[in-house]
Amino acid sequence: MNVSHLGAENCVTGSCHLLQANGLNIMVDCGLAQGDDPARSMDRWPIQPDEIDYLFLTHAHIDHIGRLPELIQKGFKGEIICSHPTRALLIPMLTDAMKFSGMPEQTALNIHKSIDDLSWGFECGQDFDLEKGISFKLKRAGHILGSSFVRFQDDHTGESVLFSGDLGAKDTPILPDPEAPDPADRVIMESTYGDRLHGDRQHRTRQLGAVLSRALADSGKVFIPAFSLGRTQELIYEMDRLFSNPDCQAMFPDLQGVQRPPVFVDSPLGLEITRIYARLSEYWDKEARDLKRSGDHPIDFDGLYAVEGHHDHLKLCDAAGPAVILAGSGMCTGGRIIDHLKKGIEDPKSDILFVGYQAAGTPGRAIQDNAEKPGGYVYLDGERKTIRADVHTLSGYSAHADQKGLVDWITSMPEKPGAIKLVHGEGGARRALAEVLEKQGYTVH
Repeated sequence: MNVSHLGAENCVTGSCHLLQANGLNIMVDCGLAQGDDPARSMDRWPIQPDEIDYLFLTHAHIDHIGRLPELIQKGFKGEIICSHPTRALLIPMLTDAMKFSGMPEQTALNIHKSIDDLSWGFECGQDFDLEKGISFKLKRAGHILGSSFVRFQDDHTGESVLFSGDLGAKDTPILPDPEAPDPADRVIMESTYGDRLHGDRQHRTRQLGAVLSRALADSGKVFIPAFSLGRTQELIYEMDRLFSNPDCQAMFPDLQGVQRPPVFVDSPLGLEITRIYARLSEYWDKEARDLKRSGDHPIDFDGLYAVEGHHDHLKLCDAAGPAVILAGSGMCTGGRIIDHLKKGIEDPKSDILFVGYQAAGTPGRAIQDNAEKPGGYVYLDGERKTIRADVHTLSGYSAHADQKGLVDWITSMPEKPGAIKLVHGEGGARRALAEVLEKQGYTVH
């Protein structure tokens, strides 16, 4: 079972790996590189797209699925295998991505049809036979709805390799916790936050409430760059807790009643994904399902507004605060958040709240890095903007497991793998995680 890394071997985005076994070419993820991360041309792959038999998708984030349209255009006709929720999310995510690619409408429609024809949803936790003696199993990764890791086995020899995809943290709203992996000879393991620990996730609703209370005290706007898939739904869930949980109501009186700030989801894709999440409630965790059964819908509340059209978006950009605005993209690389930041980033009454990873080379990372510097600035749509808004980062909202979560996941495997290959992380994160794992007796490459 030979593994080649075609993307995200030494960086965070653009995940793409090739497993060759018993004459089969099996690709795991086909993601788009973002920020300064390099993208390897398909022309320089060891095989061509039309030679790929299967494409497994661990989840529907663009840095794991974003090159699928290109793969199909270059001749891929194999089967696409993923969990049922991931299949439901594929077309909306890729439709949004292709809007910015300049692709002709008919070409995009043809790609949609190909994806629909080629893709299959599978249940997690069950063994399935592929062909030529290769079997696979998906298990829940807890990163976003439908995220999974996948284990392949050669049933003739017993050799196995497991791809972690992106692993989530425990106690993530809506999502079941990551499952323990089955034994494997080799593990291809993500390391995004291999060098740090997140804030206490048990208290993240309180952290969000405290930041919002302080930020809205001057009636300014709070801008939250949020990925349409995953983070937006988690934030809606947490705000529902802030506004309906009795303990939170008592703790944050400034966020209640007539004083409650309106919350706007200014993202057509985020709204569509939220509706899909609502339809897929059978895949939620127990807490979210129990809330829904009790009549408290966990991703809806009074004072939550959908900003559908571009005209309404422009009106919101010019409107006065207070307001909380969730808009994409999560790393400020495009989308409606840019219009909001161009209007508000130089206003001292504004606050920018980051709740997710900001890749090197993105405007989001530049805002984080430069916010505390005298005269710190960022370029937005080519315009230089001085950062006068307050900038906050809540690490407890990361969709990725931190170092402890990653270590806990691999140590939950019933026996140590023969080797671990760390991918999907910056150099410092990979080195830090490797050092911790090696001290515990793991062989890390």
